[in-house]
Amino acid sequence: THTHTHTHTPTTQPRSSITFSHTNRTRHTTRPIGPNTHARAQTNTDHKPHTTRRTRPPPPLRTNMSDSKSSYESIKTSALERQQNNNPASKTTTTLLSLLFVGVLSVGVLGVIANNGFVGEHSVASVLTRNSAASSSTFKMPISTISALNNIGANKFQSTPAWMGEMSKLVSISNVHQTRRSKISRSAIADIGVVGSDKEGLLDTSRMQRAEQGSGIKVPAEKQRRIAVIGAGLAGLVTAMDLAEAGHQVDIVESRQFVGGKVGSWVDKDGNHVEMGLHVFFGCYYNLFGIMRRVGAFKNLRLKEHTHTFVNTGGEVGALDFRMGGIGAPINGLKAFATSKQLDIMDKFYNAIALATSPVVKALLDFDGAMEDVRALDDITFTEWFMRQGGSRGSINRMWDPIALALGFIDCDHISARCMLTIFQLFAVRSEASVLRMLEGSPHEFLHKPIVDYLSERGVNIQLGRRVKELIYDKDANGVPTKVHGFVASAPGGGTGDERLEYDTVVAALDVPGIQKLLNDDMRKIPEFKAVDELDAVPVATVQLRFDGWVTELEDEDLMKTINENQANGNAPGLDNLLYSADVDFSCFADLALTSPSDYYKPGEGSLMQCVLTPGDKYMPMSTEDIAQATLEMVHKLFPSSKKLKCTWTNVVKLGQSLYREAPGKDKFRPSQKTPVENLYLAGSYTYQDYIDSMEGATKSGLLAADFIIADSLKTPPTRGPDASILQTQKAGALA
Repeated sequence: THTHTHTHTPTTQPRSSITFSHTNRTRHTTRPIGPNTHARAQTNTDHKPHTTRRTRPPPPLRTNMSDSKSSYESIKTSALERQQNNNPASKTTTTLLSLLFVGVLSVGVLGVIANNGFVGEHSVASVLTRNSAASSSTFKMPISTISALNNIGANKFQSTPAWMGEMSKLVSISNVHQTRRSKISRSAIADIGVVGSDKEGLLDTSRMQRAEQGSGIKVPAEKQRRIAVIGAGLAGLVTAMDLAEAGHQVDIVESRQFVGGKVGSWVDKDGNHVEMGLHVFFGCYYNLFGIMRRVGAFKNLRLKEHTHTFVNTGGEVGALDFRMGGIGAPINGLKAFATSKQLDIMDKFYNAIALATSPVVKALLDFDGAMEDVRALDDITFTEWFMRQGGSRGSINRMWDPIALALGFIDCDHISARCMLTIFQLFAVRSEASVLRMLEGSPHEFLHKPIVDYLSERGVNIQLGRRVKELIYDKDANGVPTKVHGFVASAPGGGTGDERLEYDTVVAALDVPGIQKLLNDDMRKIPEFKAVDELDAVPVATVQLRFDGWVTELEDEDLMKTINENQANGNAPGLDNLLYSADVDFSCFADLALTSPSDYYKPGEGSLMQCVLTPGDKYMPMSTEDIAQATLEMVHKLFPSSKKLKCTWTNVVKLGQSLYREAPGKDKFRPSQKTPVENLYLAGSYTYQDYIDSMEGATKSGLLAADFIIADSLKTPPTRGPDASILQTQKAGALA
């Protein structure tokens, strides 16, 4: 139940926050805050195209949930054994790549010292050679390494140094395309959908084809089903897209008054766009990009500079700058780490040692094999793994903690090594993975509306404000559910009473707290469903602060206060990108008036800072006013010049249960999309798929759920429960 409390203020004061708390209460408060106010991320990570009937078996970890620990340990042991018992040639190649990784990054670090880093379009090889020669008395290995690499394929890679060409050839083995492409304009990028870093198309569009084209299967009329999807989040919407395209009749039932789930957004009564979180699109969101291309929404993404920027106390900026004139992974990644000011020299060296001895290097030659090794590391934290491999605490504190908190809302001491290394592997072998994009405006307008229009055109009925109370199912002699026939839901349109709804198939496309509420004691007799209780969700608070100037403009105070020009196209001064910080409680943030101006820029106004407080545990009991004030003080800490600006409006959204907590040892408890109960399927980013809890993870889960349903519908005729014929007779009589 949602309860509403309104506090009114004079109309001359700015309106403040709309807040969803973890107790499902909605509270509206108002408060002006100014300078003088003292209140306080299957074997592969892609959804591969199918050939005939596209079924995907559940992962081995889920085949024997009654002995999940031993099953998991056997999988982990076999993966570790494979890692140790590779054939000699493969081990030698991986070792050489590891040495090369350390050597290149180490020489790059020396280059930073000697020549202040890589400048402009200077050749990396020339920098390596220059720096190696300068330090030959103390650092001999890189000279011979570069000399040997320069002798490999010198005639084949004339546009780049020979050693880069050979590395590009190695990367191409892992389906990473390193060919140079001509520069294209932003408008051309939007039209053709080929976007990448540095205005060059590094994005491998072939990985989007399955999601973009759909299943390609049309189910015969006699086997088409009436299907209900519980939940209108991204996973539920994507599931419905493929099912409707295949010919099934689909209804979506959503308890909220808007679609999108954790990616949802809405407009308050004063016209402010509010969203639950900060949503950034990584270049490895292949399936989500495919869905967006299918519905015509891909053009709504704004490409950002190929950098990951860290803002530290006092406005000091560090970055991972991947821009390298079209040269992609892993070379641009080595360059980014070598030149970053976010880490000191020794931390860079220890970081190189740790990553060079990780499965990431193996992924250059064997992506799937490396992913198996990564999955085997789910039982330890990233900190444990990183320190064991020779990493440093400084690297964790200054770089990896902010990234972990941005991805999973928990730090490296608590996040699974599997989660972080999955991201590392993608960044290392796929050039586009580290490229960032953000929507033109709010998720509701620029992501969900095109999807809803697509569904409406295919006859999908979306019912908002309807809460599912319980499932309808058959049971065996032991009381274990065997077959689902539908569910009981609240009356439509806010009416009184409940309604029994019969369906051939039910998809529970929910988050962790949602599925835990839906599964009753009968369902928990099934080990796969009982295991879901082992999963937990992380609290998070998202804060919006609007100013009368541009907060992230660090160099020119006059520009910072320039708000009278038309800056609706994202051309206002400041940092137009996702930003990280290791020095405040919001690990990631952005100025939405710059990054997503269509909905968030207001004429005559300045920055709209959106800050994600993670972990949000300590903020859950606090009032929205105190959260907003604390966040404002942290903004002043990072941007001291912002103290000269006035904060004119604030908004706080608290979610007591957001992303599922990707803690060590939890991967084995994630269920498959296909359940042991006939006609019941699951979707949601917490279900088993090789990416992390994210928009891409939700999209992948929806595609997988649709795969299973379409395959099963082709095998068996639909049934709508034991009393389906009676219901049909009753309905016919009522109509008569």
